[in-house]
Formats: sequence, C-alpha cells, structure tokens
Amino acid sequence: MLNALGLLKERRFLPLFATQFLGAFNDNLFKTAMVLFATYQIYHNPSGEQNFNALATAIGIIPFFLLSALSGQLADTHDKATIIRIVKTAEVGIMLLGAGGLLVAYSGLTTVGMVMMLSAVLCLGVHSAFFGPIKYAILPQHLNDDEVLGGTGLVEAGTYLAILIGTVAAGLLSVRGTAITVLVVAGVGWLMGLLVPTAPRMGPELKVNFNPFTSSWRLINATMHIPRLFMAICAISFFWTMGAILIIIFPPLVKNVLTADKQVSTFVIALFSVGVAIGSIAINAMLGGKTSAKFAPFCVLAMGAFIVVFSLLTRTFPHSPGGTLYGLTAFLETPHGVLIVIALMAVAVTGGMFVVPLYAFLTTTVTKDQTARTVAANNVVNSGAMVVGALLVQALTLTGITPENMLFVVAAMSPISALLAYKLHLACD
Repeated sequence: MLNALGLLKERRFLPLFATQFLGAFNDNLFKTAMVLFATYQIYHNPSGEQNFNALATAIGIIPFFLLSALSGQLADTHDKATIIRIVKTAEVGIMLLGAGGLLVAYSGLTTVGMVMMLSAVLCLGVHSAFFGPIKYAILPQHLNDDEVLGGTGLVEAGTYLAILIGTVAAGLLSVRGTAITVLVVAGVGWLMGLLVPTAPRMGPELKVNFNPFTSSWRLINATMHIPRLFMAICAISFFWTMGAILIIIFPPLVKNVLTADKQVSTFVIALFSVGVAIGSIAINAMLGGKTSAKFAPFCVLAMGAFIVVFSLLTRTFPHSPGGTLYGLTAFLETPHGVLIVIALMAVAVTGGMFVVPLYAFLTTTVTKDQTARTVAANNVVNSGAMVVGALLVQALTLTGITPENMLFVVAAMSPISALLAYKLHLACD
C-alpha cells in the first residue's frame, strides 16, 4: 500500500487536498472571527452568546439539509472538477460579503454588519453543501482501492489542521486583517481548484431532480435501506450532533465557566482540531489501510468518557480574580489547566479515530457512479442531526441548563453511536 503521505506528492491528490484545505481554513477563520467578535464585543450574557452561536450554526447547516441531494446528483452526472471550479469562484464573492460585514460591524453599524455576516454564513453553507460530496466522492476515481482510506484520512486531517490554523488566525488577526486574509485565501483556493484533475461521470446519465424536498427524500430512501450505509450514516450523524453541541457551547463555556479570554477560546478550539487530525492519521495506521469499524465502538465510548472528565474538571476550575479573564499563560498555570488540555485532546483524538473509517465506508461500499449521492445522503442526515443539536442547545439554555451540564448530554449520546458502529463492524468486517 502506498504510504498515505506519499499522495501529497501526486497531481491526482495534491490539488484537491490544497483546495479543501484552503476552503476549510477560510470558512473557519471567518466563522470563528465572527463568533469571537459577537461573544467578546457584542453580547455580554451567557444565554445571548450561546443562542447567537446556535443560530449561526443552524444557518450554516440548513443548506446542507436542503441542497445536498441536488449537489450529489450533479456531482454524479457532471465532471466533479468542473463543479469544484464553479464553487471556488463563488467563494470569492461570498468572502467579499463576509469581509464587508466584519468591517461594517466593527465600524459601529452592528446590526447591518451582523446581517451581512450571517448572510455570508448561509452562503458558505451553500458553498460547502456543493463541495462536500465531491471531496470524498472524487477519491475513488483518482485513488486505488487500497489508497482510499489513507486519502480520506488525509482529507480529514487536513481539514482539521486547516481549522486549527484558521482558529488561531481568528484569535490573532485584527478585524481588518481577517477581512484581507479571507479574500486572499479565496483567490488562492480558486487557483488551486483549476489544477484538480478531471473526474467525469462514471455511470449512466442521471435525470436530476431539482426539487430539494423530494430529491432529499428519494436520496435518503435509496441509500438508507442498505443496512451497512444506514448504520454508518446514523453513527456519523450522532457524532456530528455531539460535535454541534460542543462547537456551540465552547466559546461561552470558556468565557463564563473557565473565565478566560478569547485567546484561550481560540486555543481550546485549536486543540480540538489538532486532536481530530491526530486521530484521523492514527486510525489509518492502526487499520493498515483497511476500511474497518472494529475500533469505532471503543473510540466513541472513550470519547464520551473523556467528555465526562472534561465536564467534571470545569466544575472545580477556579474563577479568575476580580471579574477579569484569564490569558492563555495564566490559564495553563492554574490548577487543572493542564488536565483540561489533556482531556480535550483525548476527546478530539478518539473522535477522529471514530469517524474517519465510517466516511471511508460511504465511498468504498458503493459503485463509483453513486459515491457523491451516497455522501450527499449522509450530509442531509448529518445536517439534520446538527440542526437538532443546535435546537437542543437553545432549548436546554431556556431551561437553565449550564454549558458544563450540557456536556453530559453529549456524553450520553456516545453509547448509541457505539452500538451502531458495533453493528456495522459485525455486518461488514
């Protein structure tokens, strides 16, 4: 088997990897900058901060629910590289809107700027809905069968490395610097998209259904009746429901429970990204390139256990004195600071080890002319699960549930994902 890292030297993989990496970086830089701006400079109460994050998350996810079926059909009936180029061209315009929103909000026109930024988030959701199925579905066309798991792992690792860098950049760059950066990166991403090798339609011509509701229903119905795909998609969806809740509650938890500043918030999100990237590569090495779910049940149960540990640690974390906020150095010097870092890293690593083989199942257990639609069906179900997660956060916030207690809700979902992954292992391995 070709060493997975060796794929980064090859034209059949590197441009796609770079295009995905730059897109993930830009998406995360903009969204993190927006969330940090809202959390630390606009809202001054935990419920307002948490509800805004939930709203932004839901707005970004809705296009996946409505458009993934259409995007999967288009990807399976047209050259995937051509669609990538169209999507990357649109990204330039979206970032013009988002960068403008940041600058307008910073200038004092908060409402107008927030509307522009949330509109950009919606457009980025549309952008990602069309790119999402392609980044996985194109791999079986360009890679050998024993390279797909490694390629999938690299795409996942690269995505979370991009999230890491984007998160760190959001905490370090000024508003003006963020606006300039997202525009430059969008331009470079467009250039890289031009280099992605052609990936034409593989099977018979498909009649595209442009109705988002009927096409989504038919797509899910056509995919979910296959037991192994049903179990893989459900397990992934539970994972992303857990992920959505964590993403939403992290900034308010850091500010109001750990009483730390936005640099610590950036560090926590970045740490999570590093862990998932490590887990994505580690599971490929453990499985030797074979697509298998044999480690998945243990990984997601371990993830749930580490989330419980993280919640318990936050409860005993000492508040910063005099209403101030800890900086990064002071945070790491406090009791439990290092333990919190270790717990979060463990959550992220086990999460990455759980989800990567499941994505590989989606692209290796169907014919190459169905891969994009299979990934699209997964995206529809995943996005619905993430919207449920966002709504759950808002509902629990209204009942007075605190972020550290919401972590227990996340942990309680891990046994369900473990059961589904175990059944998938029995059915396929």
